[in-house]
Amino acid sequence: MPGGPKSTRIEIPRWVQLIGLPLLLVLAWVVAGAVRHAVFIFLVALLIALLLNPLVRALGRVWIPRGLAVAIVYLSFAGAVALAILALATVVVQQTRHASHRIDAYFTTESGRPPATGATRDLERFQVWLDTHHLKRVRVEKQGQKFLDSVGTKDVEKYTTKALNWAEGAGLAVVSLLFSVLLVVVVSIYMLLDMHRLASAVDRRFPPAAGTRPLVERMELALGSYVKGQLAVSLIIGTSCGLGIWVLGALGLMPNGGRYALLFGAWAGVAELIPYVGPWLAATPPVLYALVQHPLSALWVALLFLGIQQLEGHVVVPKIMGKSLRLHPLLVIFGLLAGGEIYGFPGILVALPLLAAARAAWEFFAERGISLEEWPEDEPVAEAVGLEVVSSEPAAPAAQ
Repeated sequence: MPGGPKSTRIEIPRWVQLIGLPLLLVLAWVVAGAVRHAVFIFLVALLIALLLNPLVRALGRVWIPRGLAVAIVYLSFAGAVALAILALATVVVQQTRHASHRIDAYFTTESGRPPATGATRDLERFQVWLDTHHLKRVRVEKQGQKFLDSVGTKDVEKYTTKALNWAEGAGLAVVSLLFSVLLVVVVSIYMLLDMHRLASAVDRRFPPAAGTRPLVERMELALGSYVKGQLAVSLIIGTSCGLGIWVLGALGLMPNGGRYALLFGAWAGVAELIPYVGPWLAATPPVLYALVQHPLSALWVALLFLGIQQLEGHVVVPKIMGKSLRLHPLLVIFGLLAGGEIYGFPGILVALPLLAAARAAWEFFAERGISLEEWPEDEPVAEAVGLEVVSSEPAAPAAQ
C-alpha cells in the first residue's frame, strides 16, 4: 500500500475490561512472584538482545547470514565484557592485597632512629602542626598513642586479612554467578536469532503509523541511547577521579596517590553505574585510605570527590543522561525502589534500562490511541458484556 500500513485504533472490549484485565493482572503478579528468577533472566536476556540486534542487522546488510552475524556480535560482546571483568577483578585483588600489606606495615613496622611506626610518626607530626598553629591546648598525641598501643599486630593482621579475604571472596562470587550468566547468554542468543521474526510479527499486529519507527526499533534505540549515555558518564567520572587522585599524589597531598589512581578511578567508573548512591560508594574507599595516611589527605580527597559530584550533578548528567533517558525523576526513583524490592541489587541495575524500553513502548502505543470501549450509562453491566440475565422470580400465571 502506498504510504505504508495504516495505523488502526485499538479498542479494548467491555468484557475484557470487566473480566480479562483483572484476571490477567492477578495471574501476572502470581506467576512473576513464583518464578521471579526466571522472569529476571528473560528480562535481562531481552535487554541484551534488543541492545545487540542493531549490530546484527547491520552485519546482515553486508550479506552475512544472521546466525553468523549473531555469533560475531555476541562473541565480541562477551569477550569485551569478560575482559573488562577479569581486568577489574585482577586490579582490585592485587591492589587490595598491596594496600592491606601497607596498612599492616603502617601500624606495626618500626623504622628510623628512634624506631617508630609510620602511624606514630604521623601522630607526632600532627601534634607539631597543632603546636605551631596556636593550638597547643589540643593534645592528641597522648590519646592517639594510647590507641595505637592498644592496636596490636594481631588486631591489624586480623582486619587486613578480612579485607583481603573480602576481595578474594568477591572474585569467587563473580565466578559463582557464571551459571546465571550462562543462562542469560543462551536465552539472549535464541532471542537474537529470532528477533527479526518477532519484530515482523509485532509489526503485523501493531503496524506503526506512517513516517514513524516500529515498536521493536524504538525500544532498541531507547536502550542504545541509555547505555551510551551511562557509559559516557562512567568514563568521564572514572577518568576525572583517577586523574584527580594522581594529581593529589604528584603534589604530595595524598601519599601513594599515583599508585592507586587506576584502582580508585576504575572503582569510581563502576560505582557510577549504580544510580544515586554510586557517587558516595565511589568516594568511600579513597577517603578511608587517605584518612589512614593523614587527616589532611582525607580532607583533600573529600574535596576532590565533592567537586566531581557537583560537576556530575550540574553538568555531566543533565547534558548526557537527560537526553537519553527522558524520564521524570519521581518515576526513576520509584523504578529503582521497585527494582530493589523485587530483586535486590540486580533489580536496581536493570530498573532504568527497563524503564527506558517501557517509555519507548508507551510512546508507541500512545500514538496509536488505545482506548477502552465506553460503558453505556442506561444499560446494565450484564447486558453490556453480552450476558443473558435469568430472573429468579416465578413467572406470573397466564391469564385465562
